[in-house]
Amino acid sequence: MTGPLDPFETDERKALRASARGFAEREIQPDLDAWELDGVIPAELAKKAAGAGLLGVGYPEAVGGEGGSVIDAMVLAEGLMAGGASTGSLAALLTHNVSLPHMVRVGTPDQVARFVKPALAGEKVGSLGVTEADVGSDLAATRTTARRDGDHYVVNGAKMFITSGARADFVTTLVRTGGPGPKGLSILVVESGTPGFSVSRKLNKMGWLCSDTAELAFTDCRVPAANLVGREGDGFGLLMHQLMSERLMLAIQACAIAQRSLDLTVDHVRSRVTFGQPLISRQVVQHKLVEMHQRIDVARTYARAVTARFAGGEQVTAETCLAKIAAADACSFVVDQAAQLHGSMGFMRETEIERHYRDARVFRIGGGASEPLADWAARMLGYHE
Repeated sequence: MTGPLDPFETDERKALRASARGFAEREIQPDLDAWELDGVIPAELAKKAAGAGLLGVGYPEAVGGEGGSVIDAMVLAEGLMAGGASTGSLAALLTHNVSLPHMVRVGTPDQVARFVKPALAGEKVGSLGVTEADVGSDLAATRTTARRDGDHYVVNGAKMFITSGARADFVTTLVRTGGPGPKGLSILVVESGTPGFSVSRKLNKMGWLCSDTAELAFTDCRVPAANLVGREGDGFGLLMHQLMSERLMLAIQACAIAQRSLDLTVDHVRSRVTFGQPLISRQVVQHKLVEMHQRIDVARTYARAVTARFAGGEQVTAETCLAKIAAADACSFVVDQAAQLHGSMGFMRETEIERHYRDARVFRIGGGASEPLADWAARMLGYHE
């Protein structure tokens, strides 16, 4: 008897994964070290990805996408990582996955025309402005305000740790239009060049070096009311729905970076000879590889299963948190073991493993740190007073 087909392994998705892998091998991996030094990916990379039919994967054709579901977007990420991309390059290239979905769901035709379609064509860069310096994962405590003044909102506040914030053409921004708590939050699109909106500074990071990260400031910034996404007070709900997708994407990416690290390590221990024998001949090395494989497989199987349930419309808030935590932990273990098995070369900037080791650290923080996600899962599961 055969079981149900894994939705991640249909013929079409295998072809998509292979296409994405080929794109990464041709267009990303050869120049990635230089982009890491530059601190940014080239603008033309997005246009190349759009031309290859990759940038719009998971978005309806009506808004300029290539069709498909969230599963296709995950498969795309897996393929890019298998081809030698870094999660930093994915964060930079695919920032539209966090800046556009709110507009795709409830945006006006004008917003789709001005922001969504150009971003999916690789012509504009969008970022998501949510995190604030002293707020972190407590999004309901957001302090950036947007006061209605005629046909505009006047925005004041600041955002921190914003991916692609330094080069963004627009920022999908969480603002407080009402009273305290989640019901007072809305989403407003702020365009670069708007008076009162500025990039305070570009931030230096441990990893994701080719993905620019910025601190943003809003000082009496007048934004057209037409840039409000949905209705006033819808912001928190829109964001929570999108955060589930984002966390699952991070879980899939964490598993992908772990798999890439394992593959590179297997190649290394087969070719590295010590004391007259290849490293892979040692039982301790074999056991390490087995545990790396096991942790990846368990985390990936769970993350894929939760993703399939999410794509099917199920309520999986707690499971999404758990999938991200499990994938981040598995990734941390695998990249650490990979660096160890590479020996001194695992400590060198010239090796891909060293980059993955640094990049992996963000998975236990970005998209919600593991600790508050565990707290949130406990509430969802009824494990609280």
